[in-house]
This record gives sequence, C-alpha cells and structure tokens, in this order.
Amino acid sequence: MNKKSFIKSFLPHASPIPLAEKFRGGLAGGVSILLLAWMLHYLPQHTYPLLMLASMAASAVLLFAAPHSPFAQPWNLVGGHSVSAIVGWMCCLFIPEPAIAAGIAVGVTIFLMFVLRCLHPPGAATALTLVLSGTQFSAMGWQWVGEIVMVNAGLMLLLALLINNVLPGRKYPVTFGAPTQ
Repeated sequence: MNKKSFIKSFLPHASPIPLAEKFRGGLAGGVSILLLAWMLHYLPQHTYPLLMLASMAASAVLLFAAPHSPFAQPWNLVGGHSVSAIVGWMCCLFIPEPAIAAGIAVGVTIFLMFVLRCLHPPGAATALTLVLSGTQFSAMGWQWVGEIVMVNAGLMLLLALLINNVLPGRKYPVTFGAPTQ
C-alpha cells in the first residue's frame, strides 16, 4: 500500500445506508436501552439489584444498526455474552493482577467465541467489565453475575426481536447458510 492510499484509509468511507435507516437504527437503539433500563428497574429484585451492563450499548449498535450482521444474531448475542461472563469471572477469581487478567480474559473470550461460533464483539467488554470490577462482583457471587448477564442478554434479544420485526424492511433474526468447519 502506498503512502497516499494508507492515509486515505483513515478517512470516512461512503455509506450506502439511507438517512431514514440511520435514523431508525439510532432511534431503535436508544429506545432499546431505555426499555432495558426500565425493565431492569421494575423486575423483581433479589438480594442484589439487577444492573445494566455497559456492553449492552455496544450490543444495541449491532442489533439495531446492523441487524443483518452475523455478529447480531441471537446465538452470537446470548452465547457471546455468556462465554465472556464465564471467562471474565474465572480470570477475576484466579488471576490477581488486573492487567494480566484483562488481557487473558479478552484473548480467551475471543478465542472461545470463535470456536463456539458466537462471535459478538461486545461480549469482550462483558469479560473486561467483570475483570475490572472484580472486587464488586466477587462479593456478590457467580450466581448473581450469571443472572445479570443472562437477564441483560435475554432482554436485549427480546427487544431486538420485537423492535426489528416492527421496523419496515427488517427481518430478525437472519438465517445464513449451513455453517462450514
């Protein structure tokens, strides 16, 4: 790649997506986070409160701005966050140095999401959140952490199914060809 092409690669690329679709994606993402927050607030609370994971905002980008992406499909969403939570929790428990735990958690999460065919980039943020907030989460137990992750991912999936299938021109989830491996 020559110097001019390299520099041009940093510039924004043209987007063939119509302005109306960009608006629908932004509105759907914002509404989904609002509804998720509302549902988490009003669902029955146990010993510890149900929290919204910040990685759900990144999931909202995929689910509502790119709902036809393989990364945005149900197995990727739920499986990706689940694998990431397990890996982040294990790293939090067994690796006392946060920087090392963070790197291992994200690397192992990416590897396992590839192997399990549930690559969902926001999942890596879930693993990192568990590692960096380890002292807070470890005191509350793995059951609570698992509940938080599953409730967040499950509600986001429900919202993606409802919202994307109401919006014109969208069908969610998307069926792809048979997996190869």
